[in-house]
Amino acid sequence: MDRFLLGINYWPRHSAMYAWEHFDAGAINEDMQRIRELGLEVVRFFLTWETFQPSADAMNPEALRRFDLLMQMIDDAGLRAMPTLFTGHMSGVNWLPAWTLDPNTPHGRFRTVSNGTTSPYGIGDFYADETLLRAQELFARKIGERVRDHPAMYVWDLGNEFSNLREPRTPQEAATWSARLTGALIESSGAQCTGGTHGEDLERDRHIRPSSIAKPWTFATMHGYPVYSAFARSRTDPDVCAFLAQIMQSCSGKSVLFSELGNPSCPPGTVSPYDRLPLPGEAPLDPQAIPKDAASFACLQEEEMANYAYAALDRLQTRGALGAFWWCWADYPIQMADRPPFDLAPHELRFGIVRADGQYKQIAETLSGFAKEDRKVVAAEPPLVTEDAYYASLPEGILIDYRAYCTAYV
Repeated sequence: MDRFLLGINYWPRHSAMYAWEHFDAGAINEDMQRIRELGLEVVRFFLTWETFQPSADAMNPEALRRFDLLMQMIDDAGLRAMPTLFTGHMSGVNWLPAWTLDPNTPHGRFRTVSNGTTSPYGIGDFYADETLLRAQELFARKIGERVRDHPAMYVWDLGNEFSNLREPRTPQEAATWSARLTGALIESSGAQCTGGTHGEDLERDRHIRPSSIAKPWTFATMHGYPVYSAFARSRTDPDVCAFLAQIMQSCSGKSVLFSELGNPSCPPGTVSPYDRLPLPGEAPLDPQAIPKDAASFACLQEEEMANYAYAALDRLQTRGALGAFWWCWADYPIQMADRPPFDLAPHELRFGIVRADGQYKQIAETLSGFAKEDRKVVAAEPPLVTEDAYYASLPEGILIDYRAYCTAYV
């Protein structure tokens, strides 16, 4: 029986989302060795779109060389790789090449950063616009051919929470996009493929249907965080991730890898001011209800994080997930606090299992201990929902389904 996979989402602690421009091979190689020493097996990392593809018809040769080097370091450490294409959306910012932007499309909920500056524009219709599709296919083929038969290659991820860049107009357009790019990756690299769907794709109808978008994938993936989930019972709710995984499995008909889970940790000496990050449209917080020693964002203290992690991983494994990848490897230094995404989202500085100085947090010990249990993948639970009825019930339906789910597993 297959091992329940444990992995880590990776940006280097000194450079975060600017890693490809400030590539420190020595520091990255040390990180890979440490990740393996903890007993983790897979590194999910991110190909910043504007760095790798500065124009629609050309790739950046230096970025490709650095990609090759990172793949070699992952292999040397005895790890496997999950490269994520078209990044794209990351930590509350849409990082995009200028040539993808549409002057007729405002940036929307997430700001666009392009060429180091904020743009008022959002991305064109990358699901259906033929020019953008050809450019994405070029990216997929050029990067895919570099890892054909590579011993460290585990699976491709089409994109990180790509619906945050732009929602497709129809489920069919999303499915056609997925099939075309998955085909290009498989043909060029011989490796399997999945895609970075996330909790919000299940919380409302974003014109994505798991049954069709995941059809060409080897398995489906899901991301979820109690601090971001409107239906969560608390910021330490251990059932959120397993529920999202089981909804994805029910709708897609595929096994599910949970490729992002985690929570931000509180700065030393502070407590969480509330249970969840306020979502768009929610009422402002009552200032009188916020403790004097509160952090500026919803967060978990280190012991809370360790307890949450073990409980969430346990539920994912016992309810049929293929594995779970923690978000993320490192905290980032305070000197980066004035740069995107951290300037508007300070909690993004504090998701790591190592502190900005490289010291392990308690959560690192928890993940390492869970890895030592050498758990196996178990059969998935029976479907919780049918896809058509589930999406017809949104947005209220997820609250009802989650209450029923928690009652059933008490």
